[in-house]
Amino acid sequence: MPAPRAVGGPAQADWAAAVAAVRALPPTARVLLICHVNPDGDALGSMLGFGLGLRKLGFTRVVATFPGLFEVPEPLSGMPGRELLVPADQAGAEADIVICFDAASESRLGDLLVRVRRPVTVVLDHHASNTGFGDVQLVDPAAAATSVVAEELLSRLGVPLDASIAECLYIALSTDTGSFRFDATTPAVHELAARLLATGLRPGEISRRIFDTRPYGALRLHADVLSRTCLEPAAAGGLGLVWTYATLADLDRHDQRPYVLEPLIDPIRCTAEADVSCLLKQVGEREWAVSLRSKGAVDVSQVALALGGGGHRLAAGFTGRGAVDEVVAAIRGRLPAALGADQGEDQG
Repeated sequence: MPAPRAVGGPAQADWAAAVAAVRALPPTARVLLICHVNPDGDALGSMLGFGLGLRKLGFTRVVATFPGLFEVPEPLSGMPGRELLVPADQAGAEADIVICFDAASESRLGDLLVRVRRPVTVVLDHHASNTGFGDVQLVDPAAAATSVVAEELLSRLGVPLDASIAECLYIALSTDTGSFRFDATTPAVHELAARLLATGLRPGEISRRIFDTRPYGALRLHADVLSRTCLEPAAAGGLGLVWTYATLADLDRHDQRPYVLEPLIDPIRCTAEADVSCLLKQVGEREWAVSLRSKGAVDVSQVALALGGGGHRLAAGFTGRGAVDEVVAAIRGRLPAALGADQGEDQG
Protein backbone atom coordinates (compact mmCIF):
# COMPACT_ATOMS: atom_id res chain seq x y z
CA MET A 1 0.00 0.00 0.00
CA PRO A 2 1.43 3.41 -0.93
CA ALA A 3 2.37 5.64 1.96
CA PRO A 4 0.19 8.71 2.50
CA ARG A 5 1.55 12.07 1.49
CA ALA A 6 3.39 14.19 3.99
CA VAL A 7 1.24 16.90 5.54
CA GLY A 8 1.51 20.21 3.71
CA GLY A 9 -0.19 22.03 0.86
CA PRO A 10 0.89 22.30 -2.76
CA ALA A 11 4.19 24.02 -3.49
CA GLN A 12 4.28 26.97 -5.88
CA ALA A 13 5.86 24.64 -8.43
CA ASP A 14 2.79 22.36 -8.20
CA TRP A 15 0.41 25.26 -8.81
CA ALA A 16 2.56 26.47 -11.71
CA ALA A 17 2.60 23.00 -13.26
CA ALA A 18 -1.18 22.69 -13.03
CA VAL A 19 -1.75 26.12 -14.55
CA ALA A 20 0.74 25.37 -17.33
CA ALA A 21 -0.91 22.02 -18.09
CA VAL A 22 -4.29 23.71 -18.62
CA ARG A 23 -2.99 26.75 -20.48
CA ALA A 24 -1.03 24.55 -22.88
CA LEU A 25 -4.27 23.07 -24.24
CA PRO A 26 -6.13 24.44 -27.26
CA PRO A 27 -9.83 25.30 -26.80
CA THR A 28 -10.81 22.12 -28.64
CA ALA A 29 -8.81 19.86 -26.31
CA ARG A 30 -10.64 16.87 -24.86
CA VAL A 31 -10.83 17.52 -21.11
CA LEU A 32 -11.99 14.70 -18.85
CA LEU A 33 -12.98 15.47 -15.27
CA ILE A 34 -13.37 12.55 -12.87
CA CYS A 35 -14.12 12.05 -9.18
CA HIS A 36 -14.53 9.18 -6.77
CA VAL A 37 -17.18 6.47 -6.71
CA ASN A 38 -20.47 7.38 -5.00
CA PRO A 39 -19.68 11.09 -5.29
CA ASP A 40 -20.67 13.43 -2.48
CA GLY A 41 -21.28 17.17 -2.54
CA ASP A 42 -17.59 18.06 -2.48
CA ALA A 43 -16.61 15.66 -5.26
CA LEU A 44 -19.43 16.73 -7.58
CA GLY A 45 -19.38 20.40 -6.61
CA SER A 46 -15.63 20.77 -7.08
CA MET A 47 -15.68 18.88 -10.37
CA LEU A 48 -18.68 20.63 -11.92
CA GLY A 49 -17.67 24.07 -10.64
CA PHE A 50 -14.24 23.62 -12.17
CA GLY A 51 -15.78 22.32 -15.40
CA LEU A 52 -17.92 25.43 -15.68
CA GLY A 53 -14.78 27.49 -15.11
CA LEU A 54 -13.07 25.71 -17.99
CA ARG A 55 -16.06 26.54 -20.17
CA LYS A 56 -15.55 30.22 -19.31
CA LEU A 57 -11.94 29.85 -20.47
CA GLY A 58 -13.26 28.75 -23.85
CA PHE A 59 -12.88 24.97 -23.64
CA THR A 60 -15.66 23.36 -25.69
CA ARG A 61 -15.08 19.64 -25.08
CA VAL A 62 -15.33 19.22 -21.32
CA VAL A 63 -17.01 16.12 -19.89
CA ALA A 64 -17.28 14.89 -16.31
CA THR A 65 -17.93 11.43 -14.93
CA PHE A 66 -17.44 9.06 -12.02
CA PRO A 67 -17.11 5.27 -11.65
CA GLY A 68 -19.80 2.82 -10.66
CA LEU A 69 -23.55 3.33 -10.87
CA PHE A 70 -24.28 6.55 -12.74
CA GLU A 71 -26.67 8.08 -10.24
CA VAL A 72 -26.52 11.58 -8.82
CA PRO A 73 -28.05 11.91 -5.34
CA GLU A 74 -31.39 13.70 -5.64
CA PRO A 75 -30.39 16.67 -3.42
CA LEU A 76 -27.46 17.33 -5.78
CA SER A 77 -29.30 16.74 -9.04
CA GLY A 78 -30.13 20.43 -9.56
CA MET A 79 -26.53 21.57 -9.26
CA PRO A 80 -25.28 23.83 -12.09
CA GLY A 81 -23.05 22.03 -14.57
CA ARG A 82 -25.13 18.85 -14.47
CA GLU A 83 -25.07 18.88 -18.29
CA LEU A 84 -21.33 18.11 -18.18
CA LEU A 85 -21.97 14.72 -16.59
CA VAL A 86 -22.01 11.56 -18.68
CA PRO A 87 -21.83 7.87 -17.73
CA ALA A 88 -18.28 6.57 -17.56
CA ASP A 89 -18.74 4.37 -20.64
CA GLN A 90 -19.75 7.44 -22.66
CA ALA A 91 -16.86 9.65 -21.59
CA GLY A 92 -14.71 8.70 -24.58
CA ALA A 93 -11.60 6.58 -24.73
CA GLU A 94 -9.13 9.42 -25.20
CA ALA A 95 -8.49 12.71 -23.42
CA ASP A 96 -5.81 15.35 -23.71
CA ILE A 97 -5.88 15.95 -19.96
CA VAL A 98 -7.53 14.22 -17.00
CA ILE A 99 -8.33 16.23 -13.89
CA CYS A 100 -9.30 14.25 -10.80
CA PHE A 101 -11.25 15.60 -7.82
CA ASP A 102 -11.57 14.51 -4.18
CA ALA A 103 -10.11 11.00 -4.58
CA ALA A 104 -7.56 10.08 -1.91
CA SER A 105 -6.30 7.04 -3.82
CA GLU A 106 -6.55 5.36 -7.19
CA SER A 107 -8.70 2.64 -5.62
CA ARG A 108 -11.52 5.22 -5.30
CA LEU A 109 -11.63 5.58 -9.10
CA GLY A 110 -12.82 2.08 -9.96
CA ASP A 111 -12.89 1.40 -13.69
CA LEU A 112 -11.68 4.94 -14.38
CA LEU A 113 -8.28 4.05 -12.95
CA VAL A 114 -6.89 3.46 -16.45
CA ARG A 115 -7.65 7.09 -17.29
CA VAL A 116 -5.24 8.52 -14.71
CA ARG A 117 -2.38 6.72 -16.42
CA ARG A 118 -2.84 8.76 -19.59
CA PRO A 119 -0.57 11.78 -20.24
CA VAL A 120 -1.06 14.65 -17.82
CA THR A 121 -3.30 13.88 -14.89
CA VAL A 122 -3.87 16.71 -12.42
CA VAL A 123 -5.14 15.65 -8.99
CA LEU A 124 -7.07 18.07 -6.74
CA ASP A 125 -7.70 16.75 -3.24
CA HIS A 126 -7.64 17.59 0.47
CA HIS A 127 -7.21 14.18 2.13
CA ALA A 128 -4.13 13.73 4.30
CA SER A 129 -4.14 10.06 3.28
CA ASN A 130 -3.75 10.91 -0.43
CA THR A 131 -1.32 8.43 -1.98
CA GLY A 132 0.30 10.90 -4.37
CA PHE A 133 -0.94 9.47 -7.67
CA GLY A 134 -1.13 11.52 -10.88
CA ASP A 135 1.36 13.70 -12.72
CA VAL A 136 0.58 16.95 -10.88
CA GLN A 137 -0.70 16.83 -7.30
CA LEU A 138 -2.59 19.74 -5.79
CA VAL A 139 -3.27 18.15 -2.41
CA ASP A 140 -3.87 20.35 0.62
CA PRO A 141 -4.71 18.43 3.82
CA ALA A 142 -5.37 21.74 5.59
CA ALA A 143 -8.16 22.63 3.15
CA ALA A 144 -11.69 22.14 4.46
CA ALA A 145 -12.82 20.73 1.11
CA THR A 146 -11.48 19.96 -2.34
CA SER A 147 -13.51 22.94 -3.52
CA VAL A 148 -11.01 25.19 -1.72
CA VAL A 149 -8.27 23.78 -3.96
CA ALA A 150 -10.49 24.02 -7.05
CA GLU A 151 -11.31 27.68 -6.35
CA GLU A 152 -7.63 28.50 -5.92
CA LEU A 153 -6.73 26.89 -9.24
CA LEU A 154 -9.57 28.70 -11.00
CA SER A 155 -8.30 31.97 -9.53
CA ARG A 156 -4.77 31.25 -10.74
CA LEU A 157 -6.19 30.52 -14.20
CA GLY A 158 -7.89 33.91 -14.19
CA VAL A 159 -11.46 32.58 -14.07
CA PRO A 160 -13.83 35.01 -12.29
CA LEU A 161 -16.55 33.54 -10.11
CA ASP A 162 -20.12 33.65 -11.37
CA ALA A 163 -23.27 32.40 -9.67
CA SER A 164 -23.17 28.95 -11.31
CA ILE A 165 -19.55 28.22 -10.45
CA ALA A 166 -20.07 29.67 -6.98
CA GLU A 167 -23.13 27.50 -6.26
CA CYS A 168 -21.19 24.34 -7.10
CA LEU A 169 -18.26 25.36 -4.89
CA TYR A 170 -20.56 26.53 -2.08
CA ILE A 171 -22.40 23.19 -2.03
CA ALA A 172 -19.05 21.42 -1.93
CA LEU A 173 -17.76 23.62 0.89
CA SER A 174 -20.91 23.46 2.99
CA THR A 175 -21.32 19.69 2.71
CA ASP A 176 -17.73 18.88 3.66
CA THR A 177 -17.81 21.26 6.64
CA GLY A 178 -21.16 19.97 7.88
CA SER A 179 -22.83 23.31 7.23
CA PHE A 180 -19.75 25.04 8.68
CA ARG A 181 -19.91 23.09 11.97
CA PHE A 182 -16.76 20.96 11.74
CA ASP A 183 -13.28 21.79 13.07
CA ALA A 184 -12.01 22.52 9.56
CA THR A 185 -14.22 25.64 9.47
CA THR A 186 -11.57 28.35 9.69
CA PRO A 187 -11.77 32.10 9.09
CA ALA A 188 -10.51 31.39 5.56
CA VAL A 189 -13.46 29.07 5.00
CA HIS A 190 -15.91 31.80 5.94
CA GLU A 191 -14.04 34.27 3.74
CA LEU A 192 -14.38 31.91 0.78
CA ALA A 193 -18.06 31.34 1.58
CA ALA A 194 -18.54 35.12 1.64
CA ARG A 195 -16.97 35.48 -1.82
CA LEU A 196 -19.21 32.72 -3.16
CA LEU A 197 -22.35 34.21 -1.61
CA ALA A 198 -21.47 37.62 -3.03
CA THR A 199 -22.26 36.28 -6.52
CA GLY A 200 -25.93 36.31 -5.58
CA LEU A 201 -26.46 32.86 -4.05
CA ARG A 202 -29.38 32.20 -1.73
CA PRO A 203 -27.89 30.06 1.07
CA GLY A 204 -31.24 29.30 2.70
CA GLU A 205 -32.63 27.80 -0.51
CA ILE A 206 -29.45 25.81 -1.11
CA SER A 207 -29.42 24.47 2.45
CA ARG A 208 -33.06 23.40 2.28
CA ARG A 209 -32.42 21.55 -0.97
CA ILE A 210 -29.16 19.89 0.10
CA PHE A 211 -29.66 19.21 3.81
CA ASP A 212 -33.32 19.55 4.74
CA THR A 213 -35.31 17.72 2.08
CA ARG A 214 -35.79 13.94 2.26
CA PRO A 215 -38.56 11.55 1.12
CA TYR A 216 -40.92 10.30 3.81
CA GLY A 217 -39.69 6.77 3.11
CA ALA A 218 -36.19 7.87 4.07
CA LEU A 219 -37.45 8.88 7.52
CA ARG A 220 -38.92 5.42 8.05
CA LEU A 221 -35.70 3.84 6.80
CA HIS A 222 -33.61 5.97 9.16
CA ALA A 223 -35.79 4.88 12.07
CA ASP A 224 -35.15 1.20 11.26
CA VAL A 225 -31.39 1.66 10.95
CA LEU A 226 -31.06 3.78 14.09
CA SER A 227 -33.11 1.26 16.08
CA ARG A 228 -30.35 -1.33 15.67
CA THR A 229 -27.53 0.99 16.80
CA CYS A 230 -25.00 -0.73 19.09
CA LEU A 231 -22.89 1.04 21.72
CA GLU A 232 -19.59 -0.50 22.87
CA PRO A 233 -18.29 1.65 25.75
CA ALA A 234 -15.12 -0.45 26.24
CA ALA A 235 -13.92 -0.12 22.63
CA ALA A 236 -11.07 2.23 21.68
CA GLY A 237 -9.46 1.89 25.09
CA GLY A 238 -12.66 2.86 26.88
CA LEU A 239 -13.42 5.86 24.67
CA GLY A 240 -16.33 4.05 23.09
CA LEU A 241 -17.58 2.91 19.69
CA VAL A 242 -21.13 3.28 18.38
CA TRP A 243 -22.21 1.67 15.13
CA THR A 244 -25.11 0.52 13.00
CA TYR A 245 -25.73 -0.80 9.51
CA ALA A 246 -28.17 -0.52 6.61
CA THR A 247 -28.84 -3.35 4.18
CA LEU A 248 -29.99 -3.47 0.59
CA ALA A 249 -33.16 -5.07 1.95
CA ASP A 250 -33.76 -1.94 4.05
CA LEU A 251 -33.58 0.20 0.93
CA ASP A 252 -35.92 -2.11 -0.98
CA ARG A 253 -38.42 -2.29 1.88
CA HIS A 254 -38.78 1.50 1.94
CA ASP A 255 -38.29 1.97 -1.82
CA GLN A 256 -35.31 4.29 -1.32
CA ARG A 257 -32.08 5.02 -3.17
CA PRO A 258 -28.68 4.64 -1.44
CA TYR A 259 -28.04 8.40 -1.21
CA VAL A 260 -30.63 8.76 1.57
CA LEU A 261 -28.29 6.86 3.92
CA GLU A 262 -25.51 9.45 3.81
CA PRO A 263 -26.92 11.80 6.50
CA LEU A 264 -27.34 8.92 8.96
CA ILE A 265 -23.79 9.19 10.26
CA ASP A 266 -24.67 12.52 11.90
CA PRO A 267 -27.18 11.30 14.52
CA ILE A 268 -24.94 8.33 15.23
CA ARG A 269 -21.84 10.43 15.87
CA CYS A 270 -23.77 12.56 18.36
CA THR A 271 -23.71 9.69 20.87
CA ALA A 272 -22.18 11.15 24.05
CA GLU A 273 -20.69 7.85 25.25
CA ALA A 274 -18.56 7.17 22.14
CA ASP A 275 -15.63 8.94 20.51
CA VAL A 276 -15.86 6.79 17.37
CA SER A 277 -18.99 6.27 15.28
CA CYS A 278 -19.48 3.99 12.32
CA LEU A 279 -22.14 3.44 9.66
CA LEU A 280 -22.01 0.41 7.37
CA LYS A 281 -24.01 0.66 4.14
CA GLN A 282 -24.43 -2.53 2.14
CA VAL A 283 -23.49 -2.17 -1.52
CA GLY A 284 -23.32 -5.85 -2.49
CA GLU A 285 -23.35 -9.33 -1.09
CA ARG A 286 -20.87 -9.23 1.83
CA GLU A 287 -19.67 -5.76 0.73
CA TRP A 288 -20.13 -2.54 2.71
CA ALA A 289 -19.34 1.15 2.28
CA VAL A 290 -18.09 2.14 5.73
CA SER A 291 -18.17 5.69 7.13
CA LEU A 292 -16.10 6.47 10.24
CA ARG A 293 -16.18 9.56 12.44
CA SER A 294 -14.20 10.64 15.51
CA LYS A 295 -14.66 13.40 18.06
CA GLY A 296 -10.90 13.83 18.24
CA ALA A 297 -9.33 11.19 20.45
CA VAL A 298 -9.04 8.56 17.69
CA ASP A 299 -7.53 9.12 14.25
CA VAL A 300 -10.03 7.23 12.12
CA SER A 301 -7.99 7.86 8.96
CA GLN A 302 -5.45 5.38 10.37
CA VAL A 303 -8.20 2.79 10.76
CA ALA A 304 -9.51 3.39 7.26
CA LEU A 305 -6.04 3.39 5.69
CA ALA A 306 -5.19 0.07 7.36
CA LEU A 307 -8.40 -1.41 5.94
CA GLY A 308 -7.85 -0.18 2.38
CA GLY A 309 -9.47 3.26 2.49
CA GLY A 310 -8.49 6.72 3.68
CA GLY A 311 -9.72 10.13 4.73
CA HIS A 312 -9.12 12.58 7.55
CA ARG A 313 -8.37 12.29 11.26
CA LEU A 314 -12.01 12.96 12.16
CA ALA A 315 -13.76 11.50 9.08
CA ALA A 316 -12.73 8.56 6.93
CA GLY A 317 -14.06 5.55 5.10
CA PHE A 318 -13.28 2.27 3.37
CA THR A 319 -14.93 -0.68 1.65
CA GLY A 320 -15.46 -3.60 4.03
CA ARG A 321 -15.99 -7.20 2.99
CA GLY A 322 -17.60 -9.98 4.95
CA ALA A 323 -20.47 -10.17 7.40
CA VAL A 324 -21.38 -7.08 9.44
CA ASP A 325 -19.83 -8.50 12.61
CA GLU A 326 -16.60 -9.32 10.76
CA VAL A 327 -16.24 -5.77 9.40
CA VAL A 328 -16.98 -4.23 12.80
CA ALA A 329 -14.48 -6.60 14.42
CA ALA A 330 -11.81 -5.40 11.99
CA ILE A 331 -12.58 -1.79 12.91
CA ARG A 332 -12.61 -2.55 16.63
CA GLY A 333 -9.26 -4.27 16.37
CA ARG A 334 -7.63 -1.25 14.70
CA LEU A 335 -8.89 1.37 17.15
CA PRO A 336 -6.21 0.98 19.89
CA ALA A 337 -3.43 1.72 17.38
CA ALA A 338 -5.27 4.82 16.19
CA LEU A 339 -5.49 6.51 19.58
CA GLY A 340 -3.85 9.91 19.84
CA ALA A 341 -0.45 10.10 21.54
CA ASP A 342 -1.87 11.21 24.89
CA GLN A 343 -4.65 8.63 24.88
CA GLY A 344 -2.26 5.88 23.85
CA GLU A 345 0.08 6.63 26.72
CA ASP A 346 -2.77 6.84 29.20
CA GLN A 347 -3.98 3.42 28.14
CA GLY A 348 -0.52 1.90 28.60
